[in-house]
Amino acid sequence: MERLLILEDDLALGEGVRLALQGDDRPVTLCRTLAQARQALEEAGPFDLLILDVNLPDGSGLSLLEEVKGRVPVILLTANDLETDIVAGLELGAEDYITKPFSLAVLRARVNAQLRRGKGAGNEVVETGEFVFDFGRMEYRKKGKLVELSKTEQRLLRLLVQNRGTTLSRGDLVDRVWTDGAEYVEENALSVTVKRLRDKLEEVPSKPRYLKTVYGIGYTWAVK
Repeated sequence: MERLLILEDDLALGEGVRLALQGDDRPVTLCRTLAQARQALEEAGPFDLLILDVNLPDGSGLSLLEEVKGRVPVILLTANDLETDIVAGLELGAEDYITKPFSLAVLRARVNAQLRRGKGAGNEVVETGEFVFDFGRMEYRKKGKLVELSKTEQRLLRLLVQNRGTTLSRGDLVDRVWTDGAEYVEENALSVTVKRLRDKLEEVPSKPRYLKTVYGIGYTWAVK
């Protein structure tokens, strides 16, 4: 059971988001004010994820974000031109943000990604083959030596390693790795990131032992 809370004062948008996200195993609570959200958190919590609008009739969703920091993941809904809200939200601990107007399909993918990350959060250190990946501390070692990875490379590696032995499609990886609010991603962005990871991790990048291509589908981290 995954329980979500949406805080959105626009009733039509809030209902649309609720309908897009709810399911038999995913009840969704919709609130239109900070006061309603605080009451729901007190009386109906705990929740697995909060989706918070920033600008509300009785204040800012950022204040609620600050109150729940570290206890429940948060995705912010922000206006396109309010970069200061995005920066403030990320600094306060929001896991992700999405700018209005947005695609419900994109929001659903972001929500699913956050919920999956939450389930895997307990397994922060993974030993696989000649590697030790500490995702919590963002330390990645090959044969005991530190390997520097970009944030995008880290996100891609985490997805592949936590699903090792399973093939992840290109489309799914793009949706789950590029979480910067953009609905368009360069077609070769995934291929470039995979190549960079192989260059840093594989002994022979052109003949990878770990990060393997499954032609016509996507990529997998081979079980070792």
